[in-house]
Amino acid sequence: MRLNKYISHNSRYSRREADRLIEAGQVKIGGKVVTEYSYDVKPGEKVAVKGKTLTPRRRGELTMVLYNKPKGVLVTKRDDRGRSTIYHKLPGKFRHFIPIGRLDYASEGLLLLTDSPEAADILMRSKLPRRYNIKLDKPLTQEMIEAMKNGLELEDASAGGHEKSDILSMSFAPFEEIVIRGNSGRYAKLRVTIREGKNRELRRFFAHFGAKVLDLKRVAFADIELNNLPENKTRYFTRTEYERLHKFLKEARKNDKDRA
Repeated sequence: MRLNKYISHNSRYSRREADRLIEAGQVKIGGKVVTEYSYDVKPGEKVAVKGKTLTPRRRGELTMVLYNKPKGVLVTKRDDRGRSTIYHKLPGKFRHFIPIGRLDYASEGLLLLTDSPEAADILMRSKLPRRYNIKLDKPLTQEMIEAMKNGLELEDASAGGHEKSDILSMSFAPFEEIVIRGNSGRYAKLRVTIREGKNRELRRFFAHFGAKVLDLKRVAFADIELNNLPENKTRYFTRTEYERLHKFLKEARKNDKDRA
């Protein structure tokens, strides 16, 4: 395993923080300083960070947290504009946890976090369903409904994206579920389920039709539901949720191995 990945996998440091520690000469293997991020850590080698030897995490050992993210909070470690991040809101014991996917500044709802880089990677790459409640500033049109059902290819999907985003084209798979909860002359409310987590995907999709997303709230990720968890509060996975997750991760590892 690469040294920076080994450190992030077995400590509270992120991959980026591990890179800085390695560069600063604060990482030793077998008592010798190593400054190569890509050094391949062999089984049995002792890795120390700031003089403290890391204890390798046992396979399958992980903690999962569900967080009800408020609006006006960024899903990032730090912001160069000084805006509030989830790590300002979360208890300190979750400072090293990794968010699984993103919710943009104006979005709210269910955000999963874990202390396992492997689980985070597998879940972020997965096609597990994500369910959202959405409010638009105009009524749905038949054209929007057809695009949700059949998918959409856009050469220019910049509308609805962040002004600094360099993403231009985007492919939208057919929505898994569409439930229209209100469609008046002034706005539309709907619940949709998608199986991807692309950058501001839903905002870009509806912006193509000249509609602005006024409210966006994630209410479920796979079979994990937000339910009545209060805003800005967390809860750990239940025993049943952990059992389902371990089964999913085991199958995902097998599939990755078969493709290798």
